[in-house]
Amino acid sequence: MISISRKTPCFYVQILFFIHILGLIWCAIYRPNIISSWYRPQAEQTDENSNSRVWTTGPPHNPNQLSVDLPPADNRTTRANAGFVVLVRNSELVQMIQSMYDVEQRFNKNFDYPWLFLNEEPFTEEFKERTTAITNGKTHYGFVDESMWSYPSWINQTLAAERRELMSGVPYGTSESYRHMCRFQSGFFWRHPLFLELNWEYYWRVEPNVRYYCDIDYDPFLYMKQNNKKYGFTISFVENAGTDPSLWHVVRDYVSATAEGKRVYFNRPVKDTLYRFITDHTGENYNQCHFWTNFEIARSDLWRTDAYQTFFGYLDVKGGFFYERWGDAPVHSIFAALYLHKDEFHYFHDIGYRHSVYEHCPKSETLASRCYCDPAKTLDYSDGMSCLTRYMDALMDSNLDKSITVAELLQYPEE
Repeated sequence: MISISRKTPCFYVQILFFIHILGLIWCAIYRPNIISSWYRPQAEQTDENSNSRVWTTGPPHNPNQLSVDLPPADNRTTRANAGFVVLVRNSELVQMIQSMYDVEQRFNKNFDYPWLFLNEEPFTEEFKERTTAITNGKTHYGFVDESMWSYPSWINQTLAAERRELMSGVPYGTSESYRHMCRFQSGFFWRHPLFLELNWEYYWRVEPNVRYYCDIDYDPFLYMKQNNKKYGFTISFVENAGTDPSLWHVVRDYVSATAEGKRVYFNRPVKDTLYRFITDHTGENYNQCHFWTNFEIARSDLWRTDAYQTFFGYLDVKGGFFYERWGDAPVHSIFAALYLHKDEFHYFHDIGYRHSVYEHCPKSETLASRCYCDPAKTLDYSDGMSCLTRYMDALMDSNLDKSITVAELLQYPEE
């Protein structure tokens, strides 16, 4: 008869336990790369070093690929003069809590930048208490009065109401409050008394009911400042043409009128701008592309320039914010594309973001371990309404007239 030692089962258990430990160690080392490999983009080029923070991104089969160099995660002391600005109602508290939680957990818990909340009604104590409790940064609460949230004297409110009814087929087409919001975000948030008092050099616009999916271990504000960036975005999409049918015509009127008055604001050579992001090479029509302003990191003084204040004032008098449904996203995007140097823009590819049904999730092995979203759902290159390919084409287009300026391109020919 064969004798079996009582120690044998324990020995097998020890072997199995040892194998289990080895498996856990193997998964910890290699699993992130395995998980990420299923969504590695065709154009990606990563360094063999696992700590690489450099990759390329771009539409498949397009030679215009964008090189992305993530800033080092080595700053925990230096801060920019900046903060978050939010336009929100008391009724949106739950949605605001979600947005703040994402921003704080993904980024601000390590940086403690302040928050500014603006509302066209007084904030409740509950709103103040619950939003203050989420962040270690300072919180500020401002009221938007009628000087910034009402009909200007030149608007025919009866006509405006009639026009709203005719726009029932477009998003927010019949909404009166949405129009006040777009006008406020276009021309007033940056001159609200509390915003001016805080005197931030940069702001990050946050809205209720948005999601942030990627951990951010560097300071986007500081990156913008150190690299002379003035406008940052994540999503660019086509605007519904029914919302602003006359906007481009008014923009060209403005360019022609200021040129006649010897005030040429858009005097940068077209080759140095992103004008091809919003129009064709002739400048005849607006293609409806714009950056989504529900995520926007920008220099505050961009909107305080004489060029933009004059631009907004001209648009405002024309009444399109109320007679049509001009949005702050097209207004900001058109101005920035025509006014800034193309090198002053920054595409935050590494910041995963969702608003409504539109989602940006980075397709990058480099970001696999820090993003909590599905790259298969990103609309960057798969959705026909995405303007990201056009942005990259405009950014890298070198086949442009090297002498003509934006103003010369857009002016109506003399009769």
